[in-house]
Amino acid sequence: MEEGLKIPNHVAIILDGNGRWAKSKGMPRNYGHVQGAKTVEVICEEAYRMGIQYLTVYAFSTENWTRPQEEVDALMKLLRNYMKTCLKTAAKNNMCVRILGDKTGLDADIRERIEQLEEATKENTGLHFQIAINYGGRDEIVRAVKKLAEKIEEGTLKKEEITEQNLEDALDTHGIPDPDLLIRTCNEQRISNFLLWQLSYTEFYFTETAWPDFSREELEKAVLAYNKRDRRYGKVEE
Repeated sequence: MEEGLKIPNHVAIILDGNGRWAKSKGMPRNYGHVQGAKTVEVICEEAYRMGIQYLTVYAFSTENWTRPQEEVDALMKLLRNYMKTCLKTAAKNNMCVRILGDKTGLDADIRERIEQLEEATKENTGLHFQIAINYGGRDEIVRAVKKLAEKIEEGTLKKEEITEQNLEDALDTHGIPDPDLLIRTCNEQRISNFLLWQLSYTEFYFTETAWPDFSREELEKAVLAYNKRDRRYGKVEE
């Protein structure tokens, strides 16, 4: 990595291409998901070494439930195993983990493991790692609006007091800075209902590399591309 580069504070990644990568190797789609989970661990460590403070990955969307039941079951099994692995990795690397998304749509045992993981890592001061599970950007905004509506019904908030800030505070990502850089792998060039509110001023980077093949070198390429962008907010350079 070149010296003097500006490292993005928060990087979000849409993990795409696991199934296609596996198919290209004559393997079942779940093989790609397993390898993709291993890549997540590697990139967590490499991102923090580079100076990235927040890393958010899109693991399972609200739309993914429509996939074949066999694949969904395999992903949930992988998720259960990953929660255990992530707890060990977080302890080793001082990583603070938060799960984004509608947890009520997950099985009780997965919700319990998520609670244990978040509780055990909440005081850690290393990489802030967010995993989006059963997550959809529109769903997140709807849930946030419902929270504000409840406050209005309770009398603790007036409709004229609704601001961008208190809506933002009701989102899953409350307290987390917006992403500076969004990476999507496997050359798909859309955001697929991911962090719709938070990506307002985010730089996008698309790569042909499938997620299981994503490496530190690929992350460095994304950061180099990010450094070539003119970051502007209301026509004012950052």
